[in-house]
Amino acid sequence: MQYLCLIYDDESLWANMPEDERNAVYNEYIGFTQSIKDSGHHLGGDALQPTSTATSVRVRNGETLVTDGPFAETKEQLGGYYLVEAKDVDEALDWAQKCAQACGEAVEVRPFADEPGN
Repeated sequence: MQYLCLIYDDESLWANMPEDERNAVYNEYIGFTQSIKDSGHHLGGDALQPTSTATSVRVRNGETLVTDGPFAETKEQLGGYYLVEAKDVDEALDWAQKCAQACGEAVEVRPFADEPGN
């Protein structure tokens, strides 16, 4: 089964982090990414640009609204993701725990729906 591990962090903390600390976290990410790739569970993943680069699109009453910025104001922002193959949710949560430990951030795990709309 496929799971999406969504990594949330506070962009302002990352932006204000001293370079040596940022490099240490980055090296942890590299190690985690290599380990999940080596395991065969990695199907994809990447970091995202900051929310300042986001554009949101909504349709209300047949009118398309395009606005700069993220969908919602939150304390933590989606910063990246890993798409993993796992035998069950427990295995996916194990990978999420390893990811959270490497990056020091919150990782949300969500299974893919069996069919569209489920």
